[in-house]
Amino acid sequence: MTLLEGSVGVEDLVLLEPLEQESLIRNLQLRYEKKEIYTYIGNVLVSVNPYQPLPIYDLEFVAKYRDYSFYELKPHIYALASMAYQSLRDQDRDQCILITGESGAGKTEASKLVMSYVAAVCGKGEQVNSVKEQLLQSNPVLEAFGNAKTIRNNNSSRFGKYMDIEFDFKGSPLGGVITNYLLEKSRVVKQLEGERNFHIFYQLLMGADAELLKALKLERDPGGYAYLNPDTSRVDGMDDDANFKVLQSAMTVIGFSEEEIRQVLEVAALVLKLGNVELVNEFQANGVPASGIRDGRGVQEIGELVGLNSVELERALCSRTVETAREKVVTALTVTQAQYARDALAKNIYSRLFNWLVNRINESIKRGLATCAEGWSSDGSFPPLQVGTGEKRKVMGVLDIYGFEILEDNSFEQFVINYCNEKLQQVFIEMTLKEEQEEYKREGIPWVKVDYFDNGIICNLIEHNRQGILAMLDEECLRPGVVSDSTFLAKLNQLFSKHSHYESKVTQNAQHQYDHSMGLSCFRICHYAGKVTYNVNSFIDKNNDLLFRDLSQAMWKARHPLLRSLFPEGDPKQASLKRPPTAGAQFKSSVTTLMKNLYSKNPSYIRCIKPNEHQQRGHFSFELVSVQARYLGLLENVRVRRAGYAYRQAYGSFLERYRLLSRSTWPRWNGGDQEGVEKVLGELSMSSEELAFGKTKIFIKSPKTLFYLEEQRRLRLQQLATLIQKTYRGWRCRTHYQLMRKSQIVISSWFRGNMQKKRYGKMKASALLIQAFVRGWKARKNYRKYFRSGAALILSNFIYKSMVQRFLLGLKNDLPSPSILDKKWPSAPYKCFSTANHELQRLFHQWKCKKFRDQLSPKQVEVLREKLCASELFKGKKASYAQSVPTPFHGDYVGLQRNPKLQKLKGGAEGPILMAETVMKVNRGNGKTSSRIFLLTKGHVIITDTKNPQAKTAIPLSSLAGVSVTSFQDGLFSLHLSEISSVGAKGDFLLVSEHVIELLTKIYRATLDATQTRLPVTVTEEFAVKSKEGSLTVKVAQGPGGGGTGKLSCKKKGSRCLEVTVQ
Repeated sequence: MTLLEGSVGVEDLVLLEPLEQESLIRNLQLRYEKKEIYTYIGNVLVSVNPYQPLPIYDLEFVAKYRDYSFYELKPHIYALASMAYQSLRDQDRDQCILITGESGAGKTEASKLVMSYVAAVCGKGEQVNSVKEQLLQSNPVLEAFGNAKTIRNNNSSRFGKYMDIEFDFKGSPLGGVITNYLLEKSRVVKQLEGERNFHIFYQLLMGADAELLKALKLERDPGGYAYLNPDTSRVDGMDDDANFKVLQSAMTVIGFSEEEIRQVLEVAALVLKLGNVELVNEFQANGVPASGIRDGRGVQEIGELVGLNSVELERALCSRTVETAREKVVTALTVTQAQYARDALAKNIYSRLFNWLVNRINESIKRGLATCAEGWSSDGSFPPLQVGTGEKRKVMGVLDIYGFEILEDNSFEQFVINYCNEKLQQVFIEMTLKEEQEEYKREGIPWVKVDYFDNGIICNLIEHNRQGILAMLDEECLRPGVVSDSTFLAKLNQLFSKHSHYESKVTQNAQHQYDHSMGLSCFRICHYAGKVTYNVNSFIDKNNDLLFRDLSQAMWKARHPLLRSLFPEGDPKQASLKRPPTAGAQFKSSVTTLMKNLYSKNPSYIRCIKPNEHQQRGHFSFELVSVQARYLGLLENVRVRRAGYAYRQAYGSFLERYRLLSRSTWPRWNGGDQEGVEKVLGELSMSSEELAFGKTKIFIKSPKTLFYLEEQRRLRLQQLATLIQKTYRGWRCRTHYQLMRKSQIVISSWFRGNMQKKRYGKMKASALLIQAFVRGWKARKNYRKYFRSGAALILSNFIYKSMVQRFLLGLKNDLPSPSILDKKWPSAPYKCFSTANHELQRLFHQWKCKKFRDQLSPKQVEVLREKLCASELFKGKKASYAQSVPTPFHGDYVGLQRNPKLQKLKGGAEGPILMAETVMKVNRGNGKTSSRIFLLTKGHVIITDTKNPQAKTAIPLSSLAGVSVTSFQDGLFSLHLSEISSVGAKGDFLLVSEHVIELLTKIYRATLDATQTRLPVTVTEEFAVKSKEGSLTVKVAQGPGGGGTGKLSCKKKGSRCLEVTVQ
């Protein structure tokens, strides 16, 4: 058990000194600031809400607390859950865990943690996992329909929940039964400022898709519904859209069908739409006030949604049928009465829907439990399911219920909530003292009567069958005549005027007391946690909780299966004139059943505390926690636990911790555990009044005695630590010395051996050197004696010449063919001949080329020169060049020899025509083409019309400024003329030739011969063409086909651009 060492404050408040309210709160604050949110009071766990996630709930912590007993680790909710589960599994004792606290203190989260721990440590298997998953998935469903945002808590449970989980003999869950208590159904129709209605309404509006909302006849804006507070439609840290998807998934896992989920959402939508039914004043023919509906569309939509006759619903909302044994009387309702009836219907529908959900979940997760009783109770709720009476099974109950409440205005709800907490406090005191008494009896220790405050007088004040406050309230609701809240208060004042725990304005006046905080319509009860003032306004109405029979019958007539099943009393065949039980009577009956259930089980307690009102992490309000500690009775709990013996532990564990305090038991003890404990405590001279020896445990009365033992243990540990350190240091020094001595011997031996090895090595090297010199001297002497001087040089020269001769003769016999295309050559037999071999290869190739050139005619030489020139100009630049290589250059493509007219165009002194071809001239103005004859002579380029050869244009080669040609497969080119020439003034020529490579090559060579200058040939896709009007930009691009055909398409773009597409 961790007591002082390494702990923050006191982990168990039973050991707190001094035992005062302030020191208790200070201890909780100290631990909270160090993020230690859990503290024990014996086996009671106090939990302070951290308002932040802490890394203490993962699987590592689950495994840690599963393997240790309750006090062996820090306080944790897993330790309490583990103790309860192990007791249930191993000792066959039914368990219940009671979780109480104020709204926002973390009760819901605590119950989730308990369930998640049990689910993690219990057995495995497909059926077991299914049950565990259903148990865990019930939380999102109940939270959606039973939780809401309040001023104090964004996810406050507005109902009490008790869950019985059944286990088999192995400790595997078989099923569960959930019982709910007192849903705050008044929240359906009215919320305080800053609060919200139940989560389901906002999740439905925010999370449902447009199609579902349309089917439910809802709009997404929460501000459009009278039952919803528009100012708080959204909550920080809460995603209603995502939570709606989680809800749908959870309902599917539990076992709800798609149709059932749809029906549940339809009933929830019905509640929302009821709030928008606006009632107005009307008058009957006789002038009696009545009520009516302002806009019938809302009632009509409700009728369409649930299959209900809108006329019947309107009649049920605005009138009431009073039925006796002899006659029926229909009376019209005023607006106030009709509004009450509408709100009562909405509250009853929602409350009954919630009860249906709880029992539907029970039907899914129970295994072997008693089936649900047939039929409904008068308020539309299932009776609580009871554990089956067949095979004996183990049960663990988890109670998550509202804590003690003191508000500024306390009404009927706070009254019954505080009554429930009084009963739970009574159970706690009685069960705690009973447990103490049973343990003392088991251990053979005399039981000493403990003085404590017995709150049975308060419980009796509230629940007495004839003279209790609830009995008086029921009597006032049932009696004939004028009944009001004031007559009820007057009856209480008369009956309890001398009761020590009851106060009111009347009783105070009788005792001549003045209290300005006590109103005329109020009474006060002195609860165990403090005085609470209740306002009796609406006590009668809330206790009656009446729903007019007309509304029940109207709901039963609906064609909606779920809605119809919620109102079985609406069936005329089951109609009864018997008055249904009041809300107070039902709650009292439920509490009585709960108390019987708790008394039959071994209880564990979790007291949840809210550290501040603003849900801020790290902030601890001393005053707020003090109030809650008083409500929860923490100080009273500690006093009850300390009434007998504050500390007890098994002999074995106690001896293991404290045996070092006695020389008899340290370091070894071979006797029994109890004898060893007696030896330890006997040597410490402990007072016999402080100790009690049981059969298996040692009991210590005062925490001071335990602290004294801890202090002695701490001092003894220091002594032992000093002894261990001294022994260790001596051992370490001796070991170090021995290691150094051994190392020194090893180093010395290695050093001496290494020195001798080096010395031997030097001597050996010297001997070898002397031997080498002697052998060399002898060899040189014998060489001079037996061989002539220079014989080696002569011999090497002879051998080298022989190798050269052999290489050259072999090369002569292995020469390749004289073809210039054959590039084979034999490799050199030795590396020393590589340079000579490469030079011989180069000379042989040059010789073959010269022989080839000598065989060519002048005409062939000229053709090859033209091909070489074309290669230099267009190879790798023009796409059509590769096709022109194997094709010979003919020069005449128009039949010049057969056309004397064309021969006359060249003139007399021009010499032969170098190139004659039909080309296409591109019109610079519109991009159209026309056929032309192109002639090239040694001095001119002549372009003439094919139809009229006399109309010619002669361009001197000296006037050519350059040529532009594209890189594509086309034959488009431009002749650029110099501006100083007479022909150049007309502008450049844009031509298309099918033999553009040959044509441009011949122009280039002719220009070079005539002017001794190189004609610029530019390969580009964009070039400028000059004309009289100015410069024209020609842009050439490939078409979709990739330009394989070489066909051109010219299109004029504006006045300065010509686009040419190569097809």
